[in-house]
Amino acid sequence: MPNEIEGRSTQKIRAPRNRTITLSDEEEKVFGQRLIRLDQPPVVEQLENRVVNQDLYEILDWLPSNFADLVFIDPPYNLTKSFNGNVFKERTHEEYSEWIETWLPAVVKTLKPDGSLYICGDWRSSSAIQSVAEKYLIVQNRITWEREKGRGARANWKSSTEDIWFCTRSNKYTFNIQAVKVKRRVIAPYTNSDGEPKDWKRDQDGDHRLTHPSNCWTDLTVPFWSMPENTDHPTQKPEKLVAKAILASSNEGGIVLDPFLGSGTSAVVAKKLGRRYVGIENDREYCLLAEKRLAMADHDRTIQGYADGIFWERNSMLKPTATPRNFESDLFLPLMDPETKNGTE
Repeated sequence: MPNEIEGRSTQKIRAPRNRTITLSDEEEKVFGQRLIRLDQPPVVEQLENRVVNQDLYEILDWLPSNFADLVFIDPPYNLTKSFNGNVFKERTHEEYSEWIETWLPAVVKTLKPDGSLYICGDWRSSSAIQSVAEKYLIVQNRITWEREKGRGARANWKSSTEDIWFCTRSNKYTFNIQAVKVKRRVIAPYTNSDGEPKDWKRDQDGDHRLTHPSNCWTDLTVPFWSMPENTDHPTQKPEKLVAKAILASSNEGGIVLDPFLGSGTSAVVAKKLGRRYVGIENDREYCLLAEKRLAMADHDRTIQGYADGIFWERNSMLKPTATPRNFESDLFLPLMDPETKNGTE
């Protein structure tokens, strides 16, 4: 029998196997204690590993300069979409470009001189993103990734890809190529004259080769109801996608800034990978979901499709080093306050 999940954000019937992350009324109180709001320009230490529940425009000019190693941005695309009742409306190309101009220059200033910035978009918004980004950054590449989900169209091609613009402040930047290689099955296992594998390995998982990552990502799964990272956010990105950007363009201990945090994917992945995070999100419910996911990461740091330092092809055999833990059974374990080191009730 379906069960009704409690909480303001989750008044809907869900199947018993549905693993979508939800919030109870009690959790809203607990995780709400973690959120912060700014009433004056902060120092970097006040922002580290915190979720700021505030309109970006209220604090845009207060953000410290040159503190972020990596900025990951997943803004509303140029289409009409409701985000928990807050509707972003489709605009003309010129109007969307002007909207990006209202926040991107200030966000760029938060980057260190050798920092990197990734901006997500789709075919409607990508040309505007590129034209504006080129005014303030060096565009190094356009990544295209396959969305295996999507609705078909009767008189058009099904839209099944999105873009990520990879930008830097200068030509001196971090790129950890060894950290983002992809483990692929070997279809034609060539061997040397002695019969040994040529540029590939055979192990308990079969014949595989580590390959350099390209700007075409086909190994991602958009979060859906049976995945433990899924939320009700309408445009949630896969943790695996964000992990690629974070591992490639930052080092352990670095700071990852996300000015459109949504349900917290970039902050969660930063935490799982040993980075610090700063997230800004206006919607309180999404902030609470982010805080719950961050608490879950204290118990389970696995990222689906990434294990033992390797990205795996989609739907390939994967044996994570850690067994995912059912966080739902651990609710209300004391949360550690970073300021006092004490548990909160």
